[in-house]
Amino acid sequence: MEATTLAVSALSEQVAGILGSSPYICRRQVQIEATDGNVRLEGTVSSFFQKQMAQEIVRRVDGVRSVENQLQVTWR
Repeated sequence: MEATTLAVSALSEQVAGILGSSPYICRRQVQIEATDGNVRLEGTVSSFFQKQMAQEIVRRVDGVRSVENQLQVTWR
């Protein structure tokens, strides 16, 4: 079971790193949960474009099987 925990943590860290380097997403506002290749995004973004970009960025990460995009768009 510890190997699974390490894999989940590694995938979460990898996704967080890639999102953090994106000029489209403010990483501070996005929470990431990864379990067995399934990634859930929660938090807020300021446009539907950012919401879609976050999903597309995560979808391309090795080891990601599915993305549940629960990001909320908040107009500022």
